[in-house]
Amino acid sequence: MASSSSPPSALVFSSQSWKYDVFLSFRGEDTRNTFVGHLYSALEQEGIYTYKDDETLPRGETICPSLMKAIEESQIAVIVFSKNYGDSSWCLDELAHIMKCRDTKGQVVMPIFYDVDPSEVRKQKRKYGEAFAKHELEKKTKVESWRKALVDASNISGWEPQHIANGHEAKGIKQIVLEISQSLQPVTSSLDENLIGMAARLQGLKLELEIGSGGVRMVGIWGVGGGGKTTLAYSIYDEICSKFDGCCFVENIREESGRYGLGKLKEKVLSEMEVNRVRGGRCLINNRFRHRKVLIVLDDVDNLDQLKALAGSHDWFGEGSRIIITTRDKHLLTAHKVNVIHNISLLSGDEAIKLFCKHAPRDNRPVVDYEHLSRKVVSYAGGLPLALTVLGSFLCDKDINEWKSTLVRLKEIPDTDIVGKLKISFDGLKPIEKELFLDIACFFRGYPEDGAMKSLDACGFHPVIGVKVLIQKALITISNERFDMHDLVQEMGHYIVRGENPNNPEKHSRVWKREDVWKICSMDATTELDMIEAIRLEFGTKGQLQRYKHLPPIVANTKNLRWIEWEGDLASPLLSNFPQRTLRHLVLYNSLQKQLWEGYKLLPNLKTIELWDLDNLIMTPDFEGLPNLETFKLAGCSYLEEIHQSMGCLERLVFLSVGSCWRLKMFPPITRVKKLETLTFFDCPELFKVSEIQPNMENLPLLHLDDSGNEVASYIESCPNLFFVICWRCGCSNLPGVECCVEEPSLPHNNMKPCLRDNNMKHIGLRFFPKDLRNLNLSYCNLGDEEISSAVCELPNLQELNLSENSFSHLNFSLFQLPRLKLLNVSYCKGLVELSKLPSSIAVVIADGCTSLESIILISDCKWLWHVSLKGENKVCDGDLLLDSMLQGNAIEDHFINISLQHQIPKVFVGRLFRGTTLTLHLPDDLYNFCGFLVCLVTKIKGPDINIIMKQEVDEDSVFGRIMHEPNEATEPEYEGTKTYVGYVSFGSLRHTAFSNSSYNMISVSTYRESYVGAELVPRKSKGGEMQATDTSEIWDDELDYRPPFTIKYDSKSFIDILWRP
Repeated sequence: MASSSSPPSALVFSSQSWKYDVFLSFRGEDTRNTFVGHLYSALEQEGIYTYKDDETLPRGETICPSLMKAIEESQIAVIVFSKNYGDSSWCLDELAHIMKCRDTKGQVVMPIFYDVDPSEVRKQKRKYGEAFAKHELEKKTKVESWRKALVDASNISGWEPQHIANGHEAKGIKQIVLEISQSLQPVTSSLDENLIGMAARLQGLKLELEIGSGGVRMVGIWGVGGGGKTTLAYSIYDEICSKFDGCCFVENIREESGRYGLGKLKEKVLSEMEVNRVRGGRCLINNRFRHRKVLIVLDDVDNLDQLKALAGSHDWFGEGSRIIITTRDKHLLTAHKVNVIHNISLLSGDEAIKLFCKHAPRDNRPVVDYEHLSRKVVSYAGGLPLALTVLGSFLCDKDINEWKSTLVRLKEIPDTDIVGKLKISFDGLKPIEKELFLDIACFFRGYPEDGAMKSLDACGFHPVIGVKVLIQKALITISNERFDMHDLVQEMGHYIVRGENPNNPEKHSRVWKREDVWKICSMDATTELDMIEAIRLEFGTKGQLQRYKHLPPIVANTKNLRWIEWEGDLASPLLSNFPQRTLRHLVLYNSLQKQLWEGYKLLPNLKTIELWDLDNLIMTPDFEGLPNLETFKLAGCSYLEEIHQSMGCLERLVFLSVGSCWRLKMFPPITRVKKLETLTFFDCPELFKVSEIQPNMENLPLLHLDDSGNEVASYIESCPNLFFVICWRCGCSNLPGVECCVEEPSLPHNNMKPCLRDNNMKHIGLRFFPKDLRNLNLSYCNLGDEEISSAVCELPNLQELNLSENSFSHLNFSLFQLPRLKLLNVSYCKGLVELSKLPSSIAVVIADGCTSLESIILISDCKWLWHVSLKGENKVCDGDLLLDSMLQGNAIEDHFINISLQHQIPKVFVGRLFRGTTLTLHLPDDLYNFCGFLVCLVTKIKGPDINIIMKQEVDEDSVFGRIMHEPNEATEPEYEGTKTYVGYVSFGSLRHTAFSNSSYNMISVSTYRESYVGAELVPRKSKGGEMQATDTSEIWDDELDYRPPFTIKYDSKSFIDILWRP
């Protein structure tokens, strides 16, 4: 069917309110129990509310007036012309009235020519001619209007079932229903007038409800308080309720269940569904609706028991039922196993302006002032409908000066109506979750998630589960790996902290504003500050730092401080009477202190110390009084030469990072540091200089370690001119008689050979690291070929190794024992020529900016490798070998593959790249013979975002974007300034998405700027169709400090959207 028909004037009636979606006009004796019966059932199953005379009319109602009214109230009229349709004056009256409604009401008319040729209808031939010969005698006054109606209707493009799907009636009906469904347009103009932005949101929700798909479907609407969840639920309820046997909207369940109990809510559902009470007044919902198609909305649910009582499971309800749940708690929806969670979207800038102006019209206010102030209010509200409505209603009768005053007041005192609504989510938290939220609201919004989580964990808030709860409660989000939240939610948190003492910061539990810190510092030195638990002071500029660097110390009076981040001099040294036994987190930066405190100080709860840019620091604190220290970070302390020896006592230390300490030469023994997982030395060149030996020491023997450390000591005794030999585990150096602590050294025999630096100098070095390390960072430490062999040896648990920005030329992993290494980063090692014999466990290799790199030699059993990045200039020419090797590995069945190359096109894509922004790949019927698909992008875009969409193509006109060249116009890329990215998506990796139960038949690959794009299916190694699962834990570990390049952004029956960021 090319098109349906409605007159040009139909746009005038876009606000028409239709009762029915479709009116069926047909000759009963021809098609009632055959074609029309099947068509009606298909329309109803699709959720299209259809009028059919013998199915819809109540008993006893006269048919003619009701029929005419039903025609007028239908958006689409489907006329089924059959052989005997023209015999019935009743049918012809229907037809004439339908064509009248087409002209006067904008009704859409869709004819179906069932077992009859359109020309017979148009020219009244054969059966239609015979019928009209009779009508000329009996109904002469109506014949002319009937003839005109027949001609007009038969001139409309329609369907001929015998010519659809090769005459297969079921398939033909399916196609007809699909086109009818696509022609139904929601009535949105009046809706938009009253509910700003609702039409677009309704469309998205309707897709997720899948009203015509059958089955029972539960959909949750989730989001921040005041975001429009209930309004959206009301709107969809009003639009679709007529399609169900019974409907019920249960409002405000959170309050109502607390006030009256769940029993009353059950009665409300049963009453509105017109179910009689039985069994002594008790009636179970699951027994009453099992065979009914119902629509139930459960609004503002905050407890799982409410869902269990009112909508316990899908099998409580009949085929086609839909249950909609609104809540602020995402956990309730996942625990109840709803089919879809619909995340409410806040208003855009334009929508927000419209909503605010609706509640606060301009009236007689000056246009310029009104627009400027309105935008300020809209900015403050941040797209939250509740805030826009409350503020608009408040300002509607105020003058311009009162508007300005209100905006100034809002900066200090938020509107209590808005705060009260938002605070409902906060009040539902457990005490420890409330503390966690307040810390994030006051200190960590906009901060990287990883660092913030460590700080929050140090405070004992158990943030892994706590943050999950806050996200599910719609109080916080994580965006681009940083904590975020709505402005008004953060303001609500600040409001709670300030409490009843907004102007007395010394009485707040948290202090984060500079002006509040200065106010506290200016108080009397004896002022009690017992209520302060956490404090931050940071400056925007160096000028501010210099201006306030002599602030009076306040730490001495804070008896319950657990968390402090301070820029500038807190005290020098930190107060000798430092009282903070409760302190858990200490961060100092840009301070001139030479030491933190003098001598031993017991801080039993301190878990984190971070010292940034303390230029004058000459010594670290004594660590013996810090038994629970887990994280120690040191960076930019340019005068520091030595770490205090007591660091070796930190049995609980997990994370140790030292960077840009250029004079640091000595590191303490770390015999008892048994839990260390991450060790980072960044830009510490003096620490890694190989020890020097006097030039007259000829014929220096090789050192072979056996199962004891005695040979180390004896070797030291025999070399009196040795500057130092150091063992990282025990710190033993040039001290005769000191035994090495290494328990099972098992070092390669060539690990202690002398290295010739020049003609007059020989060097020797020995390095050990704790064997339990998972992450080792030795970037920018000036490691050359002679140092690198002694920098890493046997590390059985190491998973990440960062050697970037060093000066070695070869890296041969046959010298090392790293059986669990998954991620290697050698970026910007500009002298690196070759990477060879990578460990079989390797999954990710990052070698960007290695300008001298010529080859990466893989061993045959690197079966877990799935990501190789060679961005920037290099000399690698074996991209095909890399890709082939990775496609032979384990990632091909259940994971992704990602390669970034320079100036190379894999052979599989030579002559098969197409210039444009979008490429579509059609999938074959025998998809089970393929394990996945490859995508190649040659582009000048830096850091491209590639969208890979998998979906079912509805018709040939369906397009996702613009293809500038058809497949027969493949072009050769222009290489200058381009980069090549090759990605692979296995079908097995999509096993847990809608793909496994879908009928997707196309893949679309698109970029936002013109590039060269190609896509190819990859045949399965062994044909058989059944996907075999692979243990992907060996391919990837979520704890690795690396962002995977593939992310599934959207997963539904309609389509899957995969974001590829190579």
